[in-house]
Amino acid sequence: MTIKQFEDKPLAHYSYAIISEGKMALVDPARNPFPYYKYAEENNAKIVAVFETHPHADFVSSHLQIHKETGATIYVSKLVGANYPHQAFDDGNTITLGKTIFSAINTPGHSPDGITIIAKDEKEKYAMFSGDTLFIGDVGRPDLREKAGNMIATREKLAKSMYNTIQTKFNHLPDETLVYPAHGAGSLCGKNMSSDSSSTLGNERIGNWAFKKQTEEQFVDNILSDQPFIPSYFGFDVDINKDGAKNFEKSIGDVSLKMAVDSLPKNSLVIDVRDEASFKKNHFHGSINIMARDENDKIETWLGAIVKPEERFYVVINSVRDKDEIINRIAKIGYEPQVIAIVTLSDKSKEKSEPFDFENFNKNKEGYTIIDIRNKSELS
Repeated sequence: MTIKQFEDKPLAHYSYAIISEGKMALVDPARNPFPYYKYAEENNAKIVAVFETHPHADFVSSHLQIHKETGATIYVSKLVGANYPHQAFDDGNTITLGKTIFSAINTPGHSPDGITIIAKDEKEKYAMFSGDTLFIGDVGRPDLREKAGNMIATREKLAKSMYNTIQTKFNHLPDETLVYPAHGAGSLCGKNMSSDSSSTLGNERIGNWAFKKQTEEQFVDNILSDQPFIPSYFGFDVDINKDGAKNFEKSIGDVSLKMAVDSLPKNSLVIDVRDEASFKKNHFHGSINIMARDENDKIETWLGAIVKPEERFYVVINSVRDKDEIINRIAKIGYEPQVIAIVTLSDKSKEKSEPFDFENFNKNKEGYTIIDIRNKSELS
């Protein structure tokens, strides 16, 4: 059994390919399926299975496209109510690929329909693909499924489910079991995740707060406190993943490009992804600057936090060279159909951002309104 971890740094998302005897399974694949196709080709392997641990809230998965293009079977819990071709995969279900046996454990807590995938090879070595249930140093937040998905549940109910999951669901697995989560530090699907991308179950039993001896009430209080904000797009993505996303290349190919634009319709929602200096030099009136200079700028998260799923918008870029990268990043959260057009600015400047006058502010503070945009979890 060979395990390959793929990382999407802006979303702190991990997906996986497992190869055994020329057969390849994927776990929680990202929106763009081509890195997995390339890996399969490089290893002379055939993609035959896609495991979805649950309908993800923070990114759109390519499971349906992979099924259509490779014939791979999608395995997901029956509780998801999936509207795409699939095979139910729940407690007691197993499949064998090559010399690796995959089994499912229903692990509600982050979501009511979550499963953990257990892989065991011919050498009796175990790996668990824990989705958003068990992270390294943390567990998945329980407050994302109060309105979205086939099954909805209150955060309190899911917090109690997570307590039971951690207390009972993994007890039969050895300490040496490798733990591969769907997210790492920087994800909004938890609050105290380690920067480590994998661990062992033994290490988590020792170092993860969720495994420490505590009452259900103590656990629930802990997991519900100080969770980060919930972006607007999270429920939207749960529903996309329940239905299956559109073809990635076709969907991004439908987005038009307009060059050297002088003006946009009045009251348009405009997202300007250029760097700070370029934005200050000239921009459209009312533009929102969400920088996308590199993968450290989390445009995916902030776009999905500021723009609601039903809103359409323009995207301003520096150069046509940036178009493909930007639309690919927007597509990760399923927002590409909402893009009216991607545009570059003409030389006729629109508005400029003047430097803030700190001297005047210090002398006339009563003339200013201060808006604190921090989240509750950021306040001390």
